[in-house]
Order: sequence, then structure tokens, then C-alpha cells
Amino acid sequence: MYRREFIEKVAVGSGVVGLLAAGTGELAANPLGFPIGSQIWPHRAKLKDFPAFVASIAALGVTRLELCSPIGYGEEFASLTDAREVRRILADHNLKAESSHFGLSELRQHQERSIAWAKEIGIHQMLTASLGDGNGGDHPTLDQIKRAAEEYNKIAAVAARAGMQQGLHNEGFELSIVEGQRTYDRLFDLLDPKLVKFQFQMSTLTAGLVAADYFVKYPGRFLSMHLQDVDMSGGAAGGQHPQVPLGQGSIDWVKTFTAAKVGGVRNYFVEQTWPLTEQSVAYLKTLTV
Repeated sequence: MYRREFIEKVAVGSGVVGLLAAGTGELAANPLGFPIGSQIWPHRAKLKDFPAFVASIAALGVTRLELCSPIGYGEEFASLTDAREVRRILADHNLKAESSHFGLSELRQHQERSIAWAKEIGIHQMLTASLGDGNGGDHPTLDQIKRAAEEYNKIAAVAARAGMQQGLHNEGFELSIVEGQRTYDRLFDLLDPKLVKFQFQMSTLTAGLVAADYFVKYPGRFLSMHLQDVDMSGGAAGGQHPQVPLGQGSIDWVKTFTAAKVGGVRNYFVEQTWPLTEQSVAYLKTLTV
């Protein structure tokens, strides 16, 4: 579908003509004019020397990092324990961290401590990868889904009172099909839209989830996205479609970023191994949306 046709279809179907008109102008580099970000999970082996890692990622043109809390993510992220030092190192290289992932168990047991760590760094978006922990994992029941949503609404309410925005990623639990409906779709009804926003994992294309479709279907419900590209052509080796640099796979990035504005996306983070990150960041610098 041509870009103009897609924009017109979105505008008519979702009633957000004004937003699209304001958000689809031709911007120089960096899609939507947002800073280019990177999630640190794929680079965790490099974090023992955090200053060196920050210097290397900044050299690519990345200006935002999405962290993983050392409280919940363990020893590999121990170099992030001193929040004040983390903020100083980031500032030395003109980087900021406004978003981080936190384990669900961590938020159950240490939410106040996690919030304090986040505030010291300057983080105001607190994401959880999945609600599966203690809630049936990748194979929940409908009752477990409802309980998980109720619990996360309560966690998000505490976060909101502290000035934080809670968000939810989409992993195994969220991708499950329960009683004929995908858990992820149920959660849009069960989670409070004022308290919980969503972060879209682009690689879930392999499970049939298309980001642009969700952004248009649920306007304003999204916070950010993790960027990967996937080659869906041909057979999947070992049942898995390979990740590739952005722009070299099956995802239509102009369509995705155009719809992301409707979805409410405020930032994005490349989440790929180092060689792919280098190529993906270079691609984002050339992408005009």
C-alpha cells in the first residue's frame, strides 16, 4: 500500500485526522524526530565496563538507552547499581535513560526501591517484559490472565503516584491464545489505559502481530517499541525466522512509524546484537517519516 493511501485509511478508520496531519510531515532523519535509542539487554556482556560501553554506543549516534534494573535483572547488570554514577556516565557522553525494564517479581517485592533507583537516573517509564511470572507462564488460564491484569493495575497505580508511567512489553504470556482469543488483545480491555501503556516488540511479527495494525486499533495506548527486523521470506530455520538489520527484513518501517504516532509511541529502542545494532542505527538515520 502506498504511504498516502495508508495515511488516508488510518485517518478515516480511527478518527485521528488531526493527529496524522500533524505527525506525518517529512522530518530530517530519525523517524518522527525522536532520539535514537537502544535497549541494553542484547549488550549485557559489555556492561562490566559500563563507561566503555556507553562511549561505544554513543559513537553510533544513539542518545537514549533503555536500561534493565539491577535489582531484578541480577549480576549481569550490577554495574548499574549506583544510580547516581550511571547518570553521570551517561551525561558524560550526552546520553539519557528515560526508560527501563523491571522484573515483575521485583516490583512485587521491591517497588519503592526500584522507583527510587529509577528517579535518581532520570527514568520515568517503568516497563515489565511480561506478566507470566506466577501467572501461568506461556500457558495461562483465563482466570490467571484476569488476576495478572488486576495485580499489574495495582502496581501501576503505585508507580503513577510516584510520577512514573508503567508499561507492558509482549512476550510469551502475552502471545498465548486462551479460549480462542490472544492474551495480548484481552489485556487492552483488562489493563487501565490511564495507568498502563504498551511497548511493542517488533519481532513478534513471527507470531502474527503487526505493529501498525495494533497502533491503529488502539490509538494512544502505546508508549514505545523495541525495534528488530525479521526476514519472513522462505522457510524458517529451526522454526525461527532470522533477525536482520532494520530495512533488510519484512517490516514496512514507513508504515510502522506513521502508525506509531497514532498509537502514542514516544520513543523507540533498537534491541539487537551489536553488529545488527550498528547497521540498524545507520538505517534509522536515513529513514524519513
